[in-house]
Amino acid sequence: MASASATARGFAAANGRDPEGVWSAPGRVNLIGEHTDYNAGLVLPFAISERTVVAAGRRPDDVIAVSSTLYSGAVRAHLARIAPGTVTGWGAYPLGVAWALSQLRDLPGPGGTDLFIDSDVPAGGGVSSSAALEMAVARALNDLWGVAASDAELVHAGQRAENEIAGAPTGIMDQYAALLGQAGAAVFLDCRTEDTRIVPLRLDQAGLDLVLIDTGERHAHAAGGYATRRASCEKAARELGVPALRDVGVEDLPRIAGVLDEETFRRARHVVTENARVAAAVAALEAGDPAAVGPLLTASHASMRDDFEISTPALDLAVDAALGAAALGARMTGGGFGGAAIALIDRDRVPGLTAAVESAFRAAPLAAPPVRRVTPSPGAHRET
Repeated sequence: MASASATARGFAAANGRDPEGVWSAPGRVNLIGEHTDYNAGLVLPFAISERTVVAAGRRPDDVIAVSSTLYSGAVRAHLARIAPGTVTGWGAYPLGVAWALSQLRDLPGPGGTDLFIDSDVPAGGGVSSSAALEMAVARALNDLWGVAASDAELVHAGQRAENEIAGAPTGIMDQYAALLGQAGAAVFLDCRTEDTRIVPLRLDQAGLDLVLIDTGERHAHAAGGYATRRASCEKAARELGVPALRDVGVEDLPRIAGVLDEETFRRARHVVTENARVAAAVAALEAGDPAAVGPLLTASHASMRDDFEISTPALDLAVDAALGAAALGARMTGGGFGGAAIALIDRDRVPGLTAAVESAFRAAPLAAPPVRRVTPSPGAHRET
């Protein structure tokens, strides 16, 4: 597990001095609300216990120097020279955040900073290791530089780093979850207004667990499948004469079936029904009935599999095995084309679910995926 003390020691070994502080931010799992974010829709993610930890200390020049336990060698760049197209690889995320934050305010000093990074957030596994890194760095630099940025400004600095420097066309959900998450709760985000609300999950009181099944299939947000789905949604909104698919309700679906071509209609139907499922999930949780979320998860997976066509055989197998082991609901989580599935299940049935998933994958035959409980956890903060 990544720890503040070990990361501080790593900073000292790399830089010959102690850091000025240590900050961390979590990965996230999206409980429900997939591909709704860039359609100005509704999402319900939560932060998890796995975290990215950043130790940081200012320098007398304008160089941002980043080293990590995860990668050999340091990444260095003059802050004034960071721009789209100038940075590649993993360093694009921390350097991109530094670049975006430096554009928010006139910094009181040159802005040079040494960063040392450790993490136990799995990369490429659908739990947004990139947003964990971005928000840990954003919190650190915000404090060190005295930027006094709002939560929304930190979120958008992370998004700009991802979109403009790293080249991944992502929305704002992951950053909000990593920044605002709370123990035992999810973050309900309206991606149009950016209004947020903390929604208690009450899993312990109900004797329930959320379980993540990592298929091992790795995906990339910049891949063509993500871009084509987004283009289909934009086409649907354009042809329907609305600003975004958020402006279409379930009651409109019979009418628009005759307006859009068959594939575009199915893409739109997923987004429209998914927004409705998020709203229903929030209502169930706020009524103290987390078990009622289960069928919504399963319906979400069917929609992503059949209408949005972003699931994979391994993800379908994970979901089917979980449901066969008495899960209350299960769905793929994340952008699709690989990654992980999440299941809601009675706590005492988790061992049976694990065995069922392992058996199903062996019979496929596929490598048995890691299966673990995920715990809704606090968002980004200063550790020391």
